[in-house]
Amino acid sequence: MATTGSQPQQVERAKWLPLEPNPALIEHTRERAESVQNRIADRITSFAGSMRFVYLSALWFGCWIAFGVEKYPYALLTMIVSLEAIFLSTFVMISQNRTDAKRQVIADQQWKTVQVEDTQNEQLLDLSRQILDLTKQVHAIALALPDAAAPRGDSDPPT
Repeated sequence: MATTGSQPQQVERAKWLPLEPNPALIEHTRERAESVQNRIADRITSFAGSMRFVYLSALWFGCWIAFGVEKYPYALLTMIVSLEAIFLSTFVMISQNRTDAKRQVIADQQWKTVQVEDTQNEQLLDLSRQILDLTKQVHAIALALPDAAAPRGDSDPPT
């Protein structure tokens, strides 16, 4: 393939193309979506990790205090907040486990790819050794037959 001036433009265009999702991750996501528990955990984690949740919590706690639902020192509110923290930390761990599972799926796929490439490299090295052996044999034959390989010195044209 010849190098042309348009090659950098092709590389530049390739940077803007969307990345295709990893097929192993697509399969992992499909398997995960089959479980109702996983779908519920994903939804809660998605909501709890959003600014909407932060605003809703601030509004809830502000109304609790402003409307005087209970008197200071807010024992019930403290208990509610503590329970919320326990559940949110659990969902954070679920999210981390999900992320670790995705990383493991990718790592497993990459390891399989490395093993396949290692096998292919061994085959290529074997082929290279065979080519080297054949080249040495051809060279030895060419040295053994110097008259057959040399051009004839008939420079005189027939008269």
